[in-house]
Amino acid sequence: MNFSNRVYKLCKKIPKGKITTYKIIGKILGGKWRIYRVVGRALNKNPYSDVPCHRVILSSGRLGGFNKGLKNKTRLLRKEGIEIKNNKINLKKYLYKF
Repeated sequence: MNFSNRVYKLCKKIPKGKITTYKIIGKILGGKWRIYRVVGRALNKNPYSDVPCHRVILSSGRLGGFNKGLKNKTRLLRKEGIEIKNNKINLKKYLYKF
């Protein structure tokens, strides 16, 4: 299984109403320094509609990017009950621990 597919497989495990970070996914997949960028690129090119890329954010709690636009990412997260204040999410409250 290639790296991108391993990223997608992990993303599918994130339940509704929870988030994780690019960095956490990278560490789980055995990545080294700056692997979060590779995770982000894989998610940006996600061809599958059942992979919830919107549930992956920056380690700072900021939303980061989304190939369908940040407005859509914000809408999807709020629809799942996640509070976003000042473009940030409370990691202590919403972080999913694999």
